[in-house]
Amino acid sequence: MATRATRYLTPAVLTTGGALLTAALASSALRKPRPLWTPAGKVVVITGSSRGLGLTLAEEFALAGARVVLSASNANELENAKNLLLSRRPSIHSDQILIIPCDLSRPEDCKRLIEDATKHWSRVDVLINSAGIIHVGPIEQLPIETYREAMEIQYFAMVQTIQAVLPQMLERGDGRIVNITSIGGKIPVPHLAAYVGSKFAAVGFSETLHAEVRSKGIQVTTVCPGLMRTGSYPNAIVVGNREREYRWFSLSASIPGIAHSAEGAARKIFEATCEGSTEITIGIDAYFAARLHGISPEFTQYAGSVATQFILPEPGGSNVPVSAQKIRPPRLKLWRSFSERLTRTHNEPSA
Repeated sequence: MATRATRYLTPAVLTTGGALLTAALASSALRKPRPLWTPAGKVVVITGSSRGLGLTLAEEFALAGARVVLSASNANELENAKNLLLSRRPSIHSDQILIIPCDLSRPEDCKRLIEDATKHWSRVDVLINSAGIIHVGPIEQLPIETYREAMEIQYFAMVQTIQAVLPQMLERGDGRIVNITSIGGKIPVPHLAAYVGSKFAAVGFSETLHAEVRSKGIQVTTVCPGLMRTGSYPNAIVVGNREREYRWFSLSASIPGIAHSAEGAARKIFEATCEGSTEITIGIDAYFAARLHGISPEFTQYAGSVATQFILPEPGGSNVPVSAQKIRPPRLKLWRSFSERLTRTHNEPSA
């Protein structure tokens, strides 16, 4: 008697699967080695690069001789970011860094970012979509505008900057697009519903983009990091029991062993860009979580329900979203000292 697992293994399925496997192996064997790609002299546009991971990526590419466009909504933060790079890395020259303030929630600004970078340096070789926003709180208390805001920054801004840069890359038959998504685009993460929803959309678009443009000379890299120590938690938007929500989120995003080094993540993303990797997951925990979800989505959803029931704060407090900068941070002295170093290094506001 056929088991449930073998019931679907008909001759047609086995034949088709074998043919696909053979084709994949043949394609891999016949594929020519990729020519060495170096960032020296390339023009690299990085969104969300006034602080956090985006700023750390800008440092990596500038040190390798790239011409880097720093872009974010706050012009003063961009100036501070540029000055920070130049002061701590004397080998980076001022004329390597171009500042373009823009509001990525506005489609016209996404287009203008690429136009201004192209006008200044005649082309854009690499686009890195790193801008992001995060809302923390129970799903029943997240207002609908938090979902729209997350989609505007994490999804539509990415799509719109890509649409703006794609024509020149297609015309040259060359270009690299790096989309910083999240492990939250692969697995369910309770109390981050708006963020997770937008990141799932970003992963889906990024992977589809790669499938369509790879044969046209454009390499798309999808990056799925786990938690990173960028010091960005003061920029979170929080609802519910605000202090308790901010406490679990900020501690998780700053403790070594739970959150990963932003510098290490930037180095891996830099290497993946140079190597033309299709997709990378940063952190062994994120790597196994994504694969476990692929095998058994029931298990990861159950694990999330356990965390919701026994670890995360109960709903309550207020449904009004508030910046974490207005919330009292954890009082742990050691965390405060570590947090101050993180936020200072990555040009983030103090917790």
